[in-house]
Parts: sequence; C-alpha cells; structure tokens
Amino acid sequence: MTRVVANEFAKMRHLKVWLLVGLLLLGLAGLTAFQAIFTVAMGVEGNADGYIWKTIFGSLGFSMTMISPILLAVLASRQVEMEHSGNGWLLSATSGVTPGRLCRAKFLALGSLVLVTTVVTSLLLVGFGLAVGETAPIPIGHWLGYTGSAVVINLAVLALHTILSAKIENQLVCIGIGIVGIFLGVFGPALPSWISHLTPWGYYALTTPADFVGAELVYLDIPYLSVAGLAVVGSALFLLITSRFDKQEA
Repeated sequence: MTRVVANEFAKMRHLKVWLLVGLLLLGLAGLTAFQAIFTVAMGVEGNADGYIWKTIFGSLGFSMTMISPILLAVLASRQVEMEHSGNGWLLSATSGVTPGRLCRAKFLALGSLVLVTTVVTSLLLVGFGLAVGETAPIPIGHWLGYTGSAVVINLAVLALHTILSAKIENQLVCIGIGIVGIFLGVFGPALPSWISHLTPWGYYALTTPADFVGAELVYLDIPYLSVAGLAVVGSALFLLITSRFDKQEA
C-alpha cells in the first residue's frame, strides 16, 4: 500500500492537485479572515469577551460550508478521472492493485493533504486573531474540538466523493453533487437535526462553532458524539464499499 500511495502522490504532480490544495487553504483562511477584518475596521469593541475569536469561529464555520464541499469534490474527481480516461483501473489490476485498493490509496494520499490543510488553516487563523489585536485568551478547547471535527467531516466528504468519482465516469455529475452538498450545509440549520445527520455535508451545519443568538454572538456546543459516529460509520462504509470494488472486474 505504501508503494501505491506514493504512486498517487507522483500522479498529483501532473494533475496540479497542489494548486487545488492551495486554493482550499487560501479560500478557507481568506474568507474567514475577511469577516474579522471587517469587524476590526468597523471599530467593534469586543476584546474583553473575545469577540474577535467568536467572529473568526463563526466565519470559519461558514467558510467550511461554502468552500470545502466543492473543492473536495474537485480534488477527488481530479485524482480519479485519469483512471477512467486512461483505462487505469485495468492497468492497475494487471499489476496486482485492485480497484478498491486503488481507491483506498487515493483516499489516503488526498486525505493526508486535506488533514494538513485543515489544521494549517486553523493555526493560521489563530495567528490572525493575535495579529489583529485580540487580547482575550485563545479558546483552546473549543478551537481544538472544532478543528478535529472539521477534519473528520472533510475526510468523510472526501471519502464519499472518492467512491462517487470511481463509480460515475461523468465527473461533472460528481461535482454537481458537491454543489448540492453546499446547499445541504447552508440550509442545514433550518432542517431537523436528524436530516443533517444523514449526509456528511449536514455535519457542517451541526458543528457550527459560533453564531448569533438574538443580537449576541456566542459559542455553540459541538456534537462530538455525532462527529465520532460519522467517523466510525463513514470509515466502515468506505472500507465495505471499496472491498466490494475489489471483487469486481476492472
């Protein structure tokens, strides 16, 4: 598997996946920072109660919902599309790498980049909050909790799109599903909680770290048990489905 994953990283150089990963990082950090910059520019006085931290949290939740679904869909599509166009499934199978194993390798390669990108985004925003003059203590527990939750959700969405891209040759359909995921995340707060639990995109809404309650911006509780359930169920389904790919002809 190490050799197969290394080969997927080699493919990325030709697919310009690194540009998409950079776009994900800049998009998340940039869109999140914009609202905080606007808050500071408007002269909001909230340092005493950590208003800037809350602003960054609220904006980060929005950024994750708006940017991650579509870029994760494009990342998975980009990495898988070449197998369809170049008959890569058959070529890999002849060398002993089954379709399911190849999908798992693609997920491990892309997933490592998504994990690092999510964590680096979080660290950059911590630095940004300090740079703009926030003097309240960093809410480390909430920050670590949301960052971990965002990693799980992003990986779950990536795993789903890896499977979709492997099964559907028309990658525009897969990207279209990613766009639908944005709507599910954006309108998730208006839907019953059980509906949001049914798709990985719904968890972007469930884990919103901060939002306005009336006129006050407050931290929101993150449903860690739900996120843990997503991690367990998502992992099991991904392994089950890709193992079935192993039994199919390439």
